[in-house]
Amino acid sequence: MTFSQLVRTLGRGPGRSRNLERGEAAEAMRQMLAGTPAPEAVGALLMLMRYRGENADEIAGFCDGATEGLAPWAELRPAIDWPSYAAGRSRGLPLFLLAAKLAAQAGLPVLMHGWNSAAHMREAADLRAALPRIGIPVVETPQAAREALAAQGIGYAPLEAMSPELYRLLRLRDVLGLRSAVNTTLRVMNPSGAACSVQGVFHPPYRPLQVEASMLRGQPRQMALKGGGGEFERNPAKSVTLEGVVGGERIEIEAAPIIDETRRLADETPDPAKLPALWAGEVEDPFSEAVVVATAAAALLAAGACTDLAAAEAEAARLWSERGALRAA
Repeated sequence: MTFSQLVRTLGRGPGRSRNLERGEAAEAMRQMLAGTPAPEAVGALLMLMRYRGENADEIAGFCDGATEGLAPWAELRPAIDWPSYAAGRSRGLPLFLLAAKLAAQAGLPVLMHGWNSAAHMREAADLRAALPRIGIPVVETPQAAREALAAQGIGYAPLEAMSPELYRLLRLRDVLGLRSAVNTTLRVMNPSGAACSVQGVFHPPYRPLQVEASMLRGQPRQMALKGGGGEFERNPAKSVTLEGVVGGERIEIEAAPIIDETRRLADETPDPAKLPALWAGEVEDPFSEAVVVATAAAALLAAGACTDLAAAEAEAARLWSERGALRAA
C-alpha cells in the first residue's frame, strides 16, 4: 500500500476507518524510516493512530518494521532488554540504574537503550549524566555493546546511535506536541533479541497493550509495570501490578509493598552524587535502597532467575547486601 492509502485507512471516517493490520503497520514504519512519505503524511498517520488508540497489532507491526534495520544489534542476545524512554518530568534519581547494574552483576547481562528529553528532566533525573557516575558504559555500536556485555555485563545504547531514523521519528513529539505510537514501539521492540524484556509505562492502559504486542512478536519473557516517571522502576511502598509473558502465557502478579514508608519516588531535593554513593555504601537511605531491591526483584522474576516474587525479593536483597563482594569479584 502507498503511504497515503495507509493514512486513508485510519482516517476515512465513522464506519469506514479501521486500525492498521500488522503487515500494514510494518510497511508504514518501513516507509517512515526510509524518509519517503511527506512530513505532513507522517504526522497525519501518527496522530490518527493516537486519536483512534493504537492496538497490539499496530505496535507489533511497527516493531517488525523498526527492527529490520537493526540486525547486528539483534545478534547480541543479552539476558535482559531494558528500554528507558521516560520524559522524567515527575521523577527523581534514576534508581532503576542500580537495579539493572545489580542484575548484571548477578550474571544476567543487560542491554539498556533509550533517549530521555533533557528539556523535561530535572538535573538529578538525567539518566545519561548518571551513567558514568555508576560505571555503566555507553555503547554506540553492536561491537562496543558486545565488548561491554562481556566485560561488565551491562551497557547503554543511545537511540540516536542505534537508529538515527527511529530517533528522528521519536523527536516528532517536539513538533506534534504529543506522544505517538513510536514511544510504545521503542519500549516493546527489544532490538538486541534478549530473552527477557522489562518495560515501564506511565499510563496503566499501556501495560496490557505492551504485553499483548510482546506476545504477538513471540517474546519468550516480558514484564511491564507502572513505574516512576514511566520507567521500569517499582515503588516499594505501594502495591504494584506486574503484568507480562512467560512461555507465551500471560501472567499478572500483585506485588505488595516491601517497606512501610510513604514517599514519592521523586524526592524534593535529589542530589546526583547520591546515586554512586548509594552503590558504594557511603550513604544509607532505606527507601532508595528498597526501590533498588524491589526493582531488581521484578527484573529477576521477569528473567526467570527466580521462581516466584518472594524468592526474587529475597535474592535481590541478598545481592544488594553483597554487592561489595560482587564488585570485588
